[in-house]
Parts: sequence; structure tokens; C-alpha cells
Amino acid sequence: MDATLHTPFGPVSLRERDGVLIALDWAPGRVAPSPLVAEGLHQLAEYFDGKRAAFDLPLDWGQGIHAQVRHAMAAIPLGETRTYGEIARQIGAPPQAVGQACGANPLPILIPCHRVLGRNTLGGFSAPGGVETKVALLRFEGAAGLLI
Repeated sequence: MDATLHTPFGPVSLRERDGVLIALDWAPGRVAPSPLVAEGLHQLAEYFDGKRAAFDLPLDWGQGIHAQVRHAMAAIPLGETRTYGEIARQIGAPPQAVGQACGANPLPILIPCHRVLGRNTLGGFSAPGGVETKVALLRFEGAAGLLI
């Protein structure tokens, strides 16, 4: 099996360590995938085929506020968004810290940081194409009406 999934947003690959996925890279994979990476790519393919709304994979959630923010992002249902401020209130942290934790998310799409927006802005996004890719993912998920 190839270590790369070709998506509407370009190639993606996954990396794992010690039985958990640690990163989604916006680039082709360079080594044969482990069973976990293969399953992750399979679940991503199902997502892009419209057959999967959530992921069931062991992920590196990070520590401290990063873990809190990542769990809050993972709880946002497909087709919905939250603001940095809403997540900040949920976990009891400043919105800027939430934004920084979103920006440090090593597993975009799997932990859907693209579903987090500023109160009056789109915020940023790590993928090639940046915010344009974020908007395209939200459209893909049916959340584009929230952007108008």
C-alpha cells in the first residue's frame, strides 16, 4: 500500500510513534505505512468519500492546554464550527492560547482545527493554501453557510 493519500487538497501522509498517530503531513509519505498509518489513510479516504464523519484512531493529544484544545476541536461535529472564544470559555483559557494551540495542531483534519474560527475572522490554517484550504474544507463538510 502507498503511504500517501491523494486528496482534493493535495497529497497527505501520516506519521506514527509508539502506537499513536503523531502528525499529518501535507506531502507524500516516504516509507511503507505501518498498519496504523494504513488504517488512518483508509479512514481519511472514507472521510473524503463522504462516508466518515469522525475518526476512530489512537492520536497524540499532546499535553496541558494543547490536549484540552485538541479534545475540544475533536468534539466539534462535522458541518459545525466553534470560535476560539467558545473553546476558551469551555476549557477556561484565553482565546489567544486556544489560537496558538490550534496553530500547533500536528494532526489537521483528524483533529479538525479547520472548524475553529475567529469571532470576526477565519483564523489561520496549516495546509498549503492556508485559509483558502480551510474554507474549502468547511465547504466540503457543509459548513460553508456559516461563512456567508
